[in-house]
Amino acid sequence: MTARRRQRLVLTGSITGAVIVALDGTVLTVAQPALQRDLHASFGQVQWTSTGYLIAVASLLVFAGRLGDRYGHQQIFALGILGFGATSAGIGLAPGVGWVIGLRVAQGIFGALLQPATLGMLRATYPSDRLGMPLALRTSAIGLAAAAGPVLGGALVAHWGWRAVFFLNVVPAGLIGLLALAVRVPTPADREAAGAATTAGGTRAPARLDLPGACLLALALVCLVHTLVTLPETGWTTATTLGGAAAALACGAFIRHERRTASPLVPLSVLRSTTVASALAVLLSASAALFGALFVSTYFLQDVLAMDPLQCGLRVLPLAVMMVLSAPASAVLQRRYGPRRTTVAAMTLLTLGILALSQLDRTSAAPAISGGFLLLGAGFGTVMVTATAVIVRHVSADHAGVAGGLQQTAMNIGPALGVATATMLVTLTAPTAAGNRPTGGPHWTGEAFLSAMGPTLLTLAAVAATGALAAAKLPRRTAGGDSPQSPASTGRDRDPAEATKAVTSGD
Repeated sequence: MTARRRQRLVLTGSITGAVIVALDGTVLTVAQPALQRDLHASFGQVQWTSTGYLIAVASLLVFAGRLGDRYGHQQIFALGILGFGATSAGIGLAPGVGWVIGLRVAQGIFGALLQPATLGMLRATYPSDRLGMPLALRTSAIGLAAAAGPVLGGALVAHWGWRAVFFLNVVPAGLIGLLALAVRVPTPADREAAGAATTAGGTRAPARLDLPGACLLALALVCLVHTLVTLPETGWTTATTLGGAAAALACGAFIRHERRTASPLVPLSVLRSTTVASALAVLLSASAALFGALFVSTYFLQDVLAMDPLQCGLRVLPLAVMMVLSAPASAVLQRRYGPRRTTVAAMTLLTLGILALSQLDRTSAAPAISGGFLLLGAGFGTVMVTATAVIVRHVSADHAGVAGGLQQTAMNIGPALGVATATMLVTLTAPTAAGNRPTGGPHWTGEAFLSAMGPTLLTLAAVAATGALAAAKLPRRTAGGDSPQSPASTGRDRDPAEATKAVTSGD
């Protein structure tokens, strides 16, 4: 099999895996009311079909990426996507909501195996100076899935019930998983030593997996995600305060452990990289700002402007369209102008989009609403490609799975952080309206919400602006337009194989 055909197969698998995960999240939102009625479940139980999945995914992404670095991303990808499809089929056949919750947690575990591998396979297969467009196509596909998910999910639920949305994943997941097992994708020579350490006799022995580090990181992320998910519902209680404190303590213990252990879960070159840290901060702030703004905007469209879900979806559609269109364009912009200027400009667009939404009121027409979402989509689509490319390129291929796990962790925590922040801000700025909200979830009257919407969106715009400041620390440009560049002037975090070829250009 030729190298070009292998690259196409890997790209197909990476895009399919990312689309399956994106579709799963969007169609589930549409299917949850029907699931609740059919299984006679409480609102809290239905919420746990999402919360359980999110906690399982977020807590295991980095460890799953490390497994891919050691045992091969293709093998981990095949296991993840086959397991994802199998659990999807199980959920479609589940007799009760308890089974659905348990299988969703299992699906989250397989999703954690799947997601970093989609990036690790690309890093291992494509030359680093050609990663931009594959990542852009992957991002466009995610945007398309996000746009199509609610429509497709609504049609499936209307005609065949909520179980159909889970059966949707089974066939493509099975086919891609079997293809990944059948087609051999050779590993580059510089990854033969992945997960190995040189012994005193000069031979190489496999490095131990950092299970204590994995447990500490998982504990920190479980506490953090659970706190962020429950905070909008309960507010700051003793439980949420203790959860946040536990997350901070576990995070501190994890960092200390990683600095002392011989075989860290996150290599020190990645942990200390200013470039990688800045790109992760950009993704975290961008996803938090975007999803917080989407949360607020959805309430505005439905509770203030009295739109039904379909009308609301049509108003938000420009965001998904611009994500699809901006992702390939961002690869070209990054090659021409460099990661720093491209990402700063994209974060500026995202900030302007949130500011535009903050000016909406009852008299706002469709062009004003769509214009804000157009800016959000153009900014976020570009940020996803450029920041992800920086993270994946600025680590060696040996650590591509860990880098992918960190990227996916930021993209999972950011939305939860943004929604929690938006909910708290609306609650604080509209205390009378929020004080009598029902236990089914946050709710405000139209007038109270409108008065709180402006300050909340202005704060989220400030979060996006903070991401623009972090983007200013990204590399100014890369040699050859799109090849890796040292994240620091010393080049200590650069891939050794690429450091001999790269030319530092004034960063």
